[in-house]
Amino acid sequence: MELTTLDWGFVFGFFAISLGLGLAVWRKSNKSYTEYFLSGRNMPWWLLGVSMVATTFSADTPNLVTDIVRNNGVAGNWAWWAFLLT
Repeated sequence: MELTTLDWGFVFGFFAISLGLGLAVWRKSNKSYTEYFLSGRNMPWWLLGVSMVATTFSADTPNLVTDIVRNNGVAGNWAWWAFLLT
């Protein structure tokens, strides 16, 4: 399968946009460790929630949930809601 000029344009465009965004974020976060790791402590609550949910979509999450339910019953799975308060 050969890529057309349009295909290569999309590939290079994707990498150019990714590099541009990376450089923009790097420039902003280069101020301090707090700025880099904690976003200057000014992220909105909904973005933190989306980040938390995205983090739970990993390969080991089904293993963790199965272990929680096995040890604590189905009610133990409510522990996820504790992350909302912490």
